Amino acid sequence: MRTAEIERNTKETQIRVRLNLDGKGAAKLSTGIPFLEHMLDQVARHGMLDLDIAARGDLHIDGHHTVEDIGITLGQAVARALGDKAGVRRFGHAYVPLDEALSRVVIDFSGRPGLTYNVKFSRALIGEFDADLVHEFFQGFANHAQVTLHIDNLRGDNAHHQCETVFKAFGRALRMAAEIDPRAAGAVPSTKGSL
Repeated sequence: MRTAEIERNTKETQIRVRLNLDGKGAAKLSTGIPFLEHMLDQVARHGMLDLDIAARGDLHIDGHHTVEDIGITLGQAVARALGDKAGVRRFGHAYVPLDEALSRVVIDFSGRPGLTYNVKFSRALIGEFDADLVHEFFQGFANHAQVTLHIDNLRGDNAHHQCETVFKAFGRALRMAAEIDPRAAGAVPSTKGSL
């Protein structure tokens, strides 16, 4: 079982993430940020991973610390669950549409953190959720999962649709990259011999 449990406790947030990379798409989410929970549910469902996240943060200030720290903690959980990455496909990509919106996410379990993020939301708020926090979530994830991550919203007029296509595509790309390749015979997918 490729599972992990990570806790992160700071003066700003207290977060626990439980993850099963080989799950059935089940999500149990309690973050205090309903829109983020909707997006994380998409990651679990389309990534076919089981995700249990409990977070308390300084939401009386705003959602920044909570969203960023959930990204950090989820990244740490993915890194731990993957271990030495032997036998995984390593690369994953997905295009996901939702009505007028279309996004592409490409991921590489490279061991080198990097985020290229091209998303211009049509408005700054999605309900009460600050759209700028999407970048913070993925920056935290990429840094702590040690992945190279490219996120592009190719088109879209509705900010909710834009965001949902990003998170769905992320889930599907993550699923593809983390999948065990039966032809790899447990080898690490790198000419270096390690990732």
